[in-house]
Amino acid sequence: MSANLPVIIALDFPDASTTLNFVRQFPHPENLFCKVGMELYYREGPAIVRDLKDLGVQIFLDLKLHDIPNTVGSAARIIGQLGVTLTTVHALGGSKMMAAAKQGILDGAAAAGVAPAKVLAITQLTSTSPAALRDEQQIATPLPESVTHLAQLAAQSGLDGVVSSAAEVAAMKPQLSAGFKFITPGIRLKQNQTDDQVRVMTPDAARRAGSSGIVVGRPITQAADPVAAYEEIKRLWEEPVHE
Repeated sequence: MSANLPVIIALDFPDASTTLNFVRQFPHPENLFCKVGMELYYREGPAIVRDLKDLGVQIFLDLKLHDIPNTVGSAARIIGQLGVTLTTVHALGGSKMMAAAKQGILDGAAAAGVAPAKVLAITQLTSTSPAALRDEQQIATPLPESVTHLAQLAAQSGLDGVVSSAAEVAAMKPQLSAGFKFITPGIRLKQNQTDDQVRVMTPDAARRAGSSGIVVGRPITQAADPVAAYEEIKRLWEEPVHE
């Protein structure tokens, strides 16, 4: 997996038929990197992963595991056998849970003879505002500091990167190793609505901020021409960063 990932398309569709028809619009699906989230996976199960892999798609399986370490380790072992490229757990589950997830992925991949997925920690969701962090989670630490702390905890637990808003990457990156990944959702073009995202950024701004990869859903999947929208976002993402 390269230091800078391609644009990851969030396949937030209700079923396999809609998902596969969407992917088949692209002339080279084997060049795509797509995210399968909870809604689609809970509806279709591992079959949707196999179907997408048959088209050559790289997969980010975003199930955000969060439970006691033993349960998460067992679930991760199953995910590890699927041959996906990326997967996620919640950093708020703690260091033992994250370490159990990483070991489960390694064990599952070894059993299936596939490359192990990179495990990313969810820090704070991009729908979480500073007010919600303070008033609902009762965390007094400022949001950027909370995200950085969780990223450091993930790295210490053996994880490969984090999912966070691009707005927090610049503060985190100097405090983590060179190979640590920063995958950032909440990506919008200037003309797009923010929907339920609070902390958003354009593709080119996310690249300049230091993101390793971006996840884009509705600006592509709900566009009048999804292929053209993808190519425009990819163009912005791949623009050279000038020091």
